[in-house]
Amino acid sequence: MTEQRTTAAGGMQTSYGFRQVADDEKQPLVDSVFHRVANRYDLMNDLMSAGLHRLWKDAMVAWLNPPRRAGWKVLDVAGGTGDIAFRIVDASGGNASATVLDINGSMLAVGRERAARRRLEANVDFVEANAEELPFPDETFDAYTIAFGIRNVPHIDVALAEAFRVLKPGGRFLCLEFSEVDMPLLDKVYEQWSFKAIPPIGKMVTGDAEPYAYLVESIRKFPNQANFAEMIRRAGFERVTFRNYSGGIAALHSGWKL
Repeated sequence: MTEQRTTAAGGMQTSYGFRQVADDEKQPLVDSVFHRVANRYDLMNDLMSAGLHRLWKDAMVAWLNPPRRAGWKVLDVAGGTGDIAFRIVDASGGNASATVLDINGSMLAVGRERAARRRLEANVDFVEANAEELPFPDETFDAYTIAFGIRNVPHIDVALAEAFRVLKPGGRFLCLEFSEVDMPLLDKVYEQWSFKAIPPIGKMVTGDAEPYAYLVESIRKFPNQANFAEMIRRAGFERVTFRNYSGGIAALHSGWKL
């Protein structure tokens, strides 16, 4: 059932879950998934993590520790619904300026609505663009965050290079992603939950199992913690570390542009 993970050398660009596709096919297929789940995005993450994604995201923002000063800027990539950006603005006492970038217009539409309801339009702006080709000058942001999005980027090495480019010297990179479970027994339980429960529940709740099947498979193809850390180093980041959450179901990687 489980397929071999890709390594630090790459391989995600032609992997749509367990299916091999042409290099130019993956992005449209992934876009289709998120158009279909945009209005159920929080539910999707609740299913994928048994609700733990909320705690992991809080831990991510706590480790980022955004300063309570005006002028500090963060780019949140693949964060269309605003989940991470809103947390960062709150943690900064309303001082941070967040740019949410996503390739998917449906996800961004959800984020804009949420920002308006929270009255955060002055703090958060939304940009539709590709993580592999960021529409910003060099050294624009103090921090770059991405949560549960990088495994959906076809050319992860290109996205990491772009993250390095747009960060200011001293800037911080943080990536939260589902990863490799490293606890005996938990790995078996999580495997059964992922493949046997999540797609059927997704179909019951949303009427569509296929996006959930892809998302489960994409987790198993994504590089493990050590291999992904090596990819971050290759992009130029230093002091690269990671923290496991819930036995490695998720991992939070950190790097610095020094």
